[in-house]
Amino acid sequence: MRLDGTKRLHGWAIAGAALLLCGLLAMMAVDRVMRSSAIDDAMASADGNAQILASGLQSELQKFSLVPPVLAEDPDVIALMKGDRSRAAILNRRLATLAEQTQAAVIYLLDADGRTLSSSNHASDDSFIGSVYGFRSYFREAMAQGAATQFALGTVSRRPGLYIARRIGNPGSPLGVVALKVEFDALEKSWRASGRGVFVVDGSGVVLITSNPDWRFHALDPEAATNRNREEDLRALGVARFAPLELSRRYKRTASVPLDTTGHVVAPEGWTMHLLVDPSRYVGGAISRGRLAVALAMAVLVMLGALAFYLRRRREEAREADLARRTDLLRQQLSQANRLATLGQIGAGISHEIRQPVAAMRVFAENGEKLVETGELDRAKGNFAQISRLADRIGTITGELLRFSRRGTRAQRAMPIGQAVDGALLLLNDRIAGLDVEIALPDAEARAIEVVGEHVRLEQVLVNLLQNALDAVGASGRIAIEVATRTDTCLVVVSDDGPGLDQAAMDRLFHPFATTKEDGLGLGLVISQEIMRDLGGDLRAEPSESGARFVMEVPLA
Repeated sequence: MRLDGTKRLHGWAIAGAALLLCGLLAMMAVDRVMRSSAIDDAMASADGNAQILASGLQSELQKFSLVPPVLAEDPDVIALMKGDRSRAAILNRRLATLAEQTQAAVIYLLDADGRTLSSSNHASDDSFIGSVYGFRSYFREAMAQGAATQFALGTVSRRPGLYIARRIGNPGSPLGVVALKVEFDALEKSWRASGRGVFVVDGSGVVLITSNPDWRFHALDPEAATNRNREEDLRALGVARFAPLELSRRYKRTASVPLDTTGHVVAPEGWTMHLLVDPSRYVGGAISRGRLAVALAMAVLVMLGALAFYLRRRREEAREADLARRTDLLRQQLSQANRLATLGQIGAGISHEIRQPVAAMRVFAENGEKLVETGELDRAKGNFAQISRLADRIGTITGELLRFSRRGTRAQRAMPIGQAVDGALLLLNDRIAGLDVEIALPDAEARAIEVVGEHVRLEQVLVNLLQNALDAVGASGRIAIEVATRTDTCLVVVSDDGPGLDQAAMDRLFHPFATTKEDGLGLGLVISQEIMRDLGGDLRAEPSESGARFVMEVPLA
């Protein structure tokens, strides 16, 4: 009996030691699994947040990039640059109003020598008028290349910002430069308020925009920044050598998103947004939960040793259920992050859809103001009616972007297809003229063909196709718009003489986020095809011997 008891005691001791050893091993394994899972959760969340932040910054930069090209073509600006100094006072007021509306730090006009002739801050003590900025690289590059950007400190304010510049006049005889400065104080403040560690670096890894001002003008890799122009950096940024960026040890990982440039140059090439990730709060909670599960499992094993086999099976089932729950949670988080990133990209693309109506509204408003001053009220009234129509159109186009994710129906009517063609050409008139592109249009009989559709949505599809064609052909290219009928369908063909599309690009044209452009969102053709199918037609790409060829199918009236 005593021997049996001793053996039993030894058996319990061995079983206890084995259980303790198993418990320790289980705790170590669970710690590793929970740590890995928690870090994955943290990175998934950070990737989604980084995409949203990058899309927001990209959208903000795109908004400002539209202003210099419009001002560079303004008649008052050109007259001022050609020597009519009487326009300066008018432009001062206009620039001040425009800066207030767009929330630009300052907008100013420089002559060919870099001297400021007009500025939005003309009334302030630190007015730019009379100051010479010919030494700035954005001025030199804009004069030489047509457009330029530069991140630099203000020469007077010493406040950091991005300068966006556009040449006035043609390359052979430039008249001057339109410059706009964007400051990021509000954006950086919102980043700080969110408690996130966020910063944007240029192609050399130098921090430019940041939630922590102490990080600005530090380098992720000081060696990579040694090839920069130190003289230019000292003049523009106030530093010639960049100290290494030393981050808190709690930031173990970084989610990074490159900021691609879009139609207009809005940021120097190579900008990247970094979102610092602190996984400690994820890891600590996950490990605690894992250890608690192990401790409870051990307690259950101790209390219910006789049911060890049964409880072991139940524990395995519980672990599988816990793993499935965590996997499902991770899948939901990834899905949510993807949705938010998609919404951010669509929001950033809104300016692509409405920038031309906005530019047209500005022209109509300025012309209307001049017509009122000269007493031509009837013509002015017509301009203001055009503004109202374009404003309605902007609202409708924005609604179409929302409709892409929220299905609905709109009233359709019989209309001549030429109305949609004319409207699309009106929106793109300035860009077509600027690129000197030849547009071959259908004759009056073809334009009068009656179709069943919605004017604005058909026009939106045509704008998307023509925008793509303009991107493809560049300056002095050729685009053709043809209209024909087949049975009960009107065919509207948009073709160009650009480089065309290979078979791989043709196969994924209408897939979301598939694009052949470095700056494209990959949503324009998807939305356009959805619109056409909702109208009872279709949109497809056809092979072509030269360039690209897209066919809109619209039901005949």
